[in-house]
Amino acid sequence: MIRVIMGKKGSGKTKQMIDMINSAVQTEHGNVVCIEKGNKLTFDIHYQIRLVEASQYDIADYTALKGFVSGLYAGNYDITHIFIDSLTKIVGGECNNETEKFLDWLNNFGEQHNIKFTITISDDESLATEGIKKYF
Repeated sequence: MIRVIMGKKGSGKTKQMIDMINSAVQTEHGNVVCIEKGNKLTFDIHYQIRLVEASQYDIADYTALKGFVSGLYAGNYDITHIFIDSLTKIVGGECNNETEKFLDWLNNFGEQHNIKFTITISDDESLATEGIKKYF
């Protein structure tokens, strides 16, 4: 299952995600991971959440991010929820058809391995394709 939270910068996406992350630690029966670019969430999320700072791993595109997510799961089968903050900032691109393909891949990956994904995208909701909107 995937949930996308999309909106312009300053619209409250990260605050909403922080609340979701902190409540996930109480409700999930496995490990929770948060992938972000930068260290802005370090002091806002519960200490039990595995916080991954993406710029340390040179994730240049969606293919690299697929490998990264797959590697996270391969190293820890107990992951039940992955949060990705500012998806397009991590991969260094715009919200486009590649984003839609990645979300479809992520949805399939999540269904196969019983992982939930929550993703924020900093862009105007009206620019989202129908394939992205289905995850709102």
